[in-house]
Amino acid sequence: MELWVLFGSFVFLLLLGTPVAFCLGVSSFATILYLGLPPVVVFQRMNSGVSVFALMAIPFFIFAGDLMVRGDIARRLVALAGAMVGHLRGGLGQVNIFASVMFGGVSGSAAADASAVGGLMVPQMKARGYDVDYAVNITVVGSIIALMIPPSHNMIIYSISAGGRISIADLFTAGIIPGLVLALSLMVAAWFVARRRGYPTEAFPGAGALLGLFANAVPGLILVAIIFGGVRSGIFTASESSNIAVVYAMFVTFFVYRSLSWNDFVSATFAAVRTTAMVLMVIGCAGAFGWLLAYTRVPATMVEMLRGVSDNPIIILLLMNVVLLILGTFMDMSPLIVITTPIFLPVAVAFGVDPVHFGVILILNLGIGLCTPPVGAVLFVGCAVGRIPITQAMRTIWPFYGAAFATLMLVTYIPQLSLWLPAQFH
Repeated sequence: MELWVLFGSFVFLLLLGTPVAFCLGVSSFATILYLGLPPVVVFQRMNSGVSVFALMAIPFFIFAGDLMVRGDIARRLVALAGAMVGHLRGGLGQVNIFASVMFGGVSGSAAADASAVGGLMVPQMKARGYDVDYAVNITVVGSIIALMIPPSHNMIIYSISAGGRISIADLFTAGIIPGLVLALSLMVAAWFVARRRGYPTEAFPGAGALLGLFANAVPGLILVAIIFGGVRSGIFTASESSNIAVVYAMFVTFFVYRSLSWNDFVSATFAAVRTTAMVLMVIGCAGAFGWLLAYTRVPATMVEMLRGVSDNPIIILLLMNVVLLILGTFMDMSPLIVITTPIFLPVAVAFGVDPVHFGVILILNLGIGLCTPPVGAVLFVGCAVGRIPITQAMRTIWPFYGAAFATLMLVTYIPQLSLWLPAQFH
């Protein structure tokens, strides 16, 4: 009965349009009362949920990414991407995807990627004769590449949700190859759509121009090397690297590019504080929710139930992917990571799946959810940038959904895509 109270009140509040953090907190409080436990347990668990030092990395990575967004980094990365892949069929579409790879390593946020890269690319694509739905679809699905490569703060949330037992450095490393595979899959889909619609290619600017654009973009790209290299080598932790990222972002945008005004700095600060407050509120309330899941033995029950369905890991992973894809259509990514990790990670481990591998599957799966209606945050951002209704984008987005889903299946059933690179550093 306590599970009916927990999940029933949560779903009821969610359907009423209540913010997810309050859904988690209120349903946890109601369940605690039903169980006859002291109500203070909820607040203790909320406090313990956010009293994790590794969480310090999240606000600083968000802040560093916002500084780089407002500091003209995106324009320089898009220019470099244009010189590198613009000569392929559907030139600006390929540029859009490749720019997401580079900018994702700076921002670590799908929404920031869609806003920054889309804000630059969608108007250019429209002006060059590309259909706006094509431009928006590429921007939306391409932005989830940012979730897979460092410094993805969602990887940090997953590590904490798993009890802090999973190395953030391993997760950062594990997402790189799947992120590149996703980019390649989307570029193939963009090529086929561009060929069918007769979109043009861009002229190759020459090796000299390419080197010049690369040199211009290097100060921004160095941030990726600082974050990944420092964490991976053990020179500093993820939390320390996030602080260094902020200092470096301020140095580059203020003194190297001289593109960040005082007003931009203040806006970036307020935006980072606001986003951090929302994320930590969700994590705190989800901490109480997750404790109740463990208290009521939901993970163990889930393992037993799925063992009754099948003992084949292929079938179990497929079922988990389907459930996560459905959940991703009506809940945001951060709360879903915190809620589903305590439930599905024990199941995955029980069937022989490495926790790092499962983390990559989870992030990619829920990233796809950000691009799907009715509450796909990145889908909303992309359509707002392109100024088209969601229904118009949905009519033609299917090839890109297909590419993302195909990548998800490859990542799910070929563990070495995720595990090979981390193994090289051990």
